[in-house]
Amino acid sequence: MSEYLAPGVFVEEVSFRSKSIEGVGTSVCGMVGPTRFGPVRGTPEVVTSYGEFEKVFGDPAPLKFKTETSDITVPNYSALAARAFFENSGKQLYFTRILAGGNDTNAYGTGGSAAVAKAVAAGANISFEARYPGSGGNLDVQIIWQDQENLFRSRSFVNFDLIPNDAEGVITTKAIAEADFIGDPTFASDKFPLKQLTALVKKTAAGFEFLSDSKKEVVDTDDVAATLTDTLSTGIKKASLATLAFEFKQVWINTPAGGAAATGSDFELVLNSALDVTRFITPEPINNKLLRGTLNEGSLSLKVLAKGAVPETPELKDIPLAVFAAFPSSVKSLKLQRDFSLIAIRRKKTLKEPDGKIGMGETIYASPLLSLDEDETNFIGRVLQRDPQKKVDQLTLPLVSHATPGTSAADLFKDLYKLFNTGALNPTDLLEEPRHIIALTGGSDGDFPLALDYAGESDEQGPTGFAALENVEDVSIVATPAAVIDPSQHQAIAVEMEKHCVKMRYRFGLIDSPQDASLGEIQAFRNNFDNSRLALYAPWVIASDPTGAQDNIAVPPSGFIAGIYARTDVDRGVHKAPANTPVLGALRFSQDINKFQQELLNPKGINALRSFSGRGHQVWGGRTLSSDPEWKYVNVRRYFLYLERSIEKGSQWAVFEPNGERLWANLVTTVESFLFNEWKNGRLLGAQPAAAYFVRCDRTTMSQNDLDNGRLVCEVGVAALTPAEFVVFRIGQKTADA
Repeated sequence: MSEYLAPGVFVEEVSFRSKSIEGVGTSVCGMVGPTRFGPVRGTPEVVTSYGEFEKVFGDPAPLKFKTETSDITVPNYSALAARAFFENSGKQLYFTRILAGGNDTNAYGTGGSAAVAKAVAAGANISFEARYPGSGGNLDVQIIWQDQENLFRSRSFVNFDLIPNDAEGVITTKAIAEADFIGDPTFASDKFPLKQLTALVKKTAAGFEFLSDSKKEVVDTDDVAATLTDTLSTGIKKASLATLAFEFKQVWINTPAGGAAATGSDFELVLNSALDVTRFITPEPINNKLLRGTLNEGSLSLKVLAKGAVPETPELKDIPLAVFAAFPSSVKSLKLQRDFSLIAIRRKKTLKEPDGKIGMGETIYASPLLSLDEDETNFIGRVLQRDPQKKVDQLTLPLVSHATPGTSAADLFKDLYKLFNTGALNPTDLLEEPRHIIALTGGSDGDFPLALDYAGESDEQGPTGFAALENVEDVSIVATPAAVIDPSQHQAIAVEMEKHCVKMRYRFGLIDSPQDASLGEIQAFRNNFDNSRLALYAPWVIASDPTGAQDNIAVPPSGFIAGIYARTDVDRGVHKAPANTPVLGALRFSQDINKFQQELLNPKGINALRSFSGRGHQVWGGRTLSSDPEWKYVNVRRYFLYLERSIEKGSQWAVFEPNGERLWANLVTTVESFLFNEWKNGRLLGAQPAAAYFVRCDRTTMSQNDLDNGRLVCEVGVAALTPAEFVVFRIGQKTADA
């Protein structure tokens, strides 16, 4: 009550209308089942498209479960059902991933029977692993260096004066005499003039100076086979070059657009073919297509691995850049390695390549401009950390990178090469480019999940299974499409779903028939249930295989049906039976059920999927698994769940209000307004509102004992619309009397 103590004008807000009730949503689906990837614990987040589902829970490739004797590959029914849900106009899906032993896992899902894919190397200070366990974590991680500019340059000269000072390269001369050399050559005098000389040189003021520790290729006057020798002098005189026929090929490293490359900068040199550099220097022949190392001495020489890019040989050897002037057509590119981008690739698996080809597949994640310097904000260990701050990163970042604290960027760079796939670095196909691929291996799907895993639990690590789905209020349709993979657990898993629907009150469960079951087997399976919150559908749906491994695949119907429920609710309303509507994505059904066979199934509440000539593939049943005729139809049961939940949510304001006539009248008005709108929209039976519903809340519904104990009892009666399941036309003859 307001207090008026000082004179003045007082404006107060009051309400002269009753509260209103808003209808709740009924098209949100919740699914529980195994997938190849994704979080195992925690409250599930909504996904609104199949693309989002794949990003979090992996692709629809088959699952591989372990048994006591062997591994068994089964279709990924969870992913296939999610795809069917969205194809049939479903909009919101909450999915809870389960795996065998999931209740024993930690917050990251490890500790159960499924293994986490990893990429580690002995002695390396950096490693990668999948964020979650499962075969979907067996990804390929490709490093793409940001500097894509080819810095290798070469050109030829035949005029000494045009050659830049200090230029290094290869000289080839003809008919060079003993007097043309600087100093006195120790090579036998009778061999001069030499027919041809090829050597690594540097231009100086005195002429061409032979590079130290380099070899010279000589063809003498006797025209013997080419030999290597170190018995010439230190160079060729400048004065002789005016008359000598020679060609000088210079090579150098161009200044990159991103800034000059300092001494010690990392690089990669890509070759078209193997090089026999032993003709000019002492290192072993270069047999790899890829060399890596560092720039040295003002970029005039390279420090490279003795055996190219093989990570097991960390010894660096100096190779003069000039040696590559002898093989200019064999050098494809020289690129610096500074910051890099990272992409995660899910391999494309085929019948010919069941494990896929390294680095070939779909890019599922990309992170631009990463660094190996732990002081940078884009440090790889910081970007791909175990516990991202954002929930969306926890769901969509497929990788985790671990780097030993305090390790320098240079050491991490070296260790990175210990993880690269050597076959991808040095492809055998001449047309293939070297690629920096890190293959994550060892991820597995574990054992067959049990009903216990579906039931789940809630603890300090986060909820699992159906227990996790309890934290989502909006779910109204529930399915477990992968329950069929283990026939021994199918019924038990369906029972767990039944318990969940009863506990959560406003949820409706979809049960799949056993695969390839006969009519008798389907009826026997149905006899295990008697609940108005469940519906059983048969047979299975034949749909196109999204993996491409085969033309089509048999899929449990629950994913399709969940989408049809959602579509019907939006297009017509939850009062409309989700039947006589097409199954989108169906090529056919695994069994052709005819009218006479359905006459056996329909009375027992088994909803048939049937194909009709000219009408396609239809849902041709709309009954629950209840023996109570009052709750025989799916739409009646779901409509009452809708009414009950809407009234419950819309009347929360009444709790702790004074329990008297004014409150009772307000509640009656509120509920009647809601039901009148339902009747006006054609969702209730009756020509007049009084025939369609009633609301009572007065002394006839409450005793004094109720009032004394704080109970307000409001009775609501509704005339629900049942479906026209049997449309009967009675046609007879009549006379043509006036």
